[in-house]
Amino acid sequence: MTTRRQDHAITIPAVDVLDVHGIPQPPAWYGGALCAQVDQDAFFPEKGQSTREAKQVCAMCPVATKCLEFALDNQERFGVWGGHSERERRRLLRERGTA
Repeated sequence: MTTRRQDHAITIPAVDVLDVHGIPQPPAWYGGALCAQVDQDAFFPEKGQSTREAKQVCAMCPVATKCLEFALDNQERFGVWGGHSERERRRLLRERGTA
């Protein structure tokens, strides 16, 4: 239940936590995410478009570090997560030796 660049619609990131009805639940940190309050298209720019707007939101977000860790742990391939672009996250994963 994560987002994909193709549809440009962001959904709440889900993990293996299910509610009593079997519906995936977002991580606890997501409730404080600023990205949920702004235009989602900024977080999934087309190739060649700027990530600046999304990164500005992330810079003010109280859960950006948790968001980045979520994206790294789940190897999110698309979008800006925790203030980092796709390329930046790939670099971080290589540096960690997990890519």
